[in-house]
Amino acid sequence: MSRHDQPSPLADPGAPAAEPSAPPEPAEESPWHFWRGVLITLAVALGIRQVLLEARFIPSGSMLPGLQIQDRLLVEKLSYRSRAPRRGEIVVFHAPHHFDPVLKADHQAGPLRCLLVNLPLVSSIPGLHEPACDAYIKRVVAVAGDRVVVNPRGEVTVNGRRLVEPYVKTYCPVDSQGMGPCRPLSGVVPPHHVLTLGDNRANSWDGRFWPGGAFLPTSEIIGRAFWRFYPLTTAGSLDSPDPLRPAPATAKP
Repeated sequence: MSRHDQPSPLADPGAPAAEPSAPPEPAEESPWHFWRGVLITLAVALGIRQVLLEARFIPSGSMLPGLQIQDRLLVEKLSYRSRAPRRGEIVVFHAPHHFDPVLKADHQAGPLRCLLVNLPLVSSIPGLHEPACDAYIKRVVAVAGDRVVVNPRGEVTVNGRRLVEPYVKTYCPVDSQGMGPCRPLSGVVPPHHVLTLGDNRANSWDGRFWPGGAFLPTSEIIGRAFWRFYPLTTAGSLDSPDPLRPAPATAKP
């Protein structure tokens, strides 16, 4: 037998074959890994909602007929960081109970409570509703420096010119003396404020009725509603031209 044919001194020809070793048991995953993922996802979603974009729905008929009850809108929050609101834009803002000096005396709510109250599942719990945490949606009809007059019908004049508002279909009723249930308004919009009205002038609780003053501080604006995404049959842009700017003349055939 050659040197290469001799058995290795470590081998035992009569020993049984070794059984294969079992795979190692997988390490048990900590529950924290799951909840960490949930918390990160929630934080990203809330961050986007707080800073960039959020979805809102229409809860009332104050913007009829253009915006129907339960319409779903997208609200962007970047435009007003670099510019002021413009006439004709639809804005979402904190309820008057949040900033009106008369109303907020009886309605105090911190940011944390409003954040919790406005979560989808929490908001449906009875007894947690707080008016100061609500959001309103209206249209900007006058901006800082404008001299604005709103007559009892809800028609608007800015700087001596009547606004062109094709989106308004329902004005306030008036009697033979020109008086009715809607309050008139006259004044100059102060700096860093706007005047917002509902398109449904006969049924909108807007600046005409707020007890502490008619004008909305721009710091209370959450964002600009720019797109309706539901229902699909009416989905599209919500942009409107400045109602004080005359419509461009059409070319004659």
